[in-house]
Amino acid sequence: MTEFTLRRPASTPENTARTGGASPRRLAFSGGTEFHQTVRQRVDCYFEQDGRRRRDLRAWYLKAASILLLFVTSYTLLVFFASAWWQAVPLTIVLALSVVGIGFNIMHDAGHGAVSRHRGINALMVHSLDIVGGSSYVWRWKHGVLHHRYANITGLDTDIALGPLARFTPHEPRYAHQRWQHWYVWLLYSVMVLKWQLHDDFRTLLRGKLGPHRIPRPRGAALVWLIVCKLGFFTLAFIVPLALHAFWTVAAAYLLFAVVLGLSLSVVFQLAHCVEEAAFPLVAEGAASVDDAWAVHQVQATVNFSRDNRFVTWVLGGLNYQIEHHLFPDISHCNYPGIAGVVRDTCGEFGIAYKEHASVWAGVCSHMRWLRRMGAPAAA
Repeated sequence: MTEFTLRRPASTPENTARTGGASPRRLAFSGGTEFHQTVRQRVDCYFEQDGRRRRDLRAWYLKAASILLLFVTSYTLLVFFASAWWQAVPLTIVLALSVVGIGFNIMHDAGHGAVSRHRGINALMVHSLDIVGGSSYVWRWKHGVLHHRYANITGLDTDIALGPLARFTPHEPRYAHQRWQHWYVWLLYSVMVLKWQLHDDFRTLLRGKLGPHRIPRPRGAALVWLIVCKLGFFTLAFIVPLALHAFWTVAAAYLLFAVVLGLSLSVVFQLAHCVEEAAFPLVAEGAASVDDAWAVHQVQATVNFSRDNRFVTWVLGGLNYQIEHHLFPDISHCNYPGIAGVVRDTCGEFGIAYKEHASVWAGVCSHMRWLRRMGAPAAA
């Protein structure tokens, strides 16, 4: 199976960002590398002094096992034992949240090579996304490559591109209906999973494109694996349930599942980048570089939230520590709280704003204010 995972920032080019030769455009990052080298050396020192592993952590494996057990248990109870709506509704919500846990905690770390030093273990764990209806192949390109290298850069970061549906960046055209986007965007988030599982992956693979970027289509074993996993998902999601339950029951449960999953995934990822405090650098059409160094750009385009809440950190797989994640994507998320102080202090020494919200709610409010600002006529 094809592997394309982002390794640690040390191997990420500071002076050029490439997408494996698949993208029609390459963008350089200018500026010095002193900040990146310094923060990397200090984090290395943290691990050496503390004697803590970067990955292959027992706590991570126990956590992954508990999440997968919750997924299997909730699915089994829902499909084979639930016989009334008051049983089906909470089980469907729990099932959706278990998939959220798989995405945030298992697949996400594995996709960045942050689970283990052994590539085979990362490759195995990243396929947990395929089991729940996604495509780990597409995700590696969309998130691991394009988003992590071009965070918040209009036209290159496909995670902030919804076209006329919503305006997340000041460098996109504004449409009149976006005046109300801070209200209706929640409906878009709630149907995101339906679009993703039933349409987007297939369209991307058929076209061989993500936005303006060309990506190679999977071949050989990778293609066979993708097809097998898609068929497996549709079997678990529809064929097996329809053999035991009425069509409308299955449809209602899947819709509830998709809404809970879509809202959860969308909100968490938007709080890190589509908020008032995040930077959206303007890169002119045809320009060859961004004014800042890669590591500086990552910090400026990213915002942490709810860092002091251990429960939020556990549930979200450390994604509330987005600055640390963007600088060190191949370090297990279990280590983010430990290195956060090092990253924050180093940012302060270099005069780089380390931005964060005190809570999830504060991040949500900032996201709504940003959407309202981007949709307002004055924003044009």
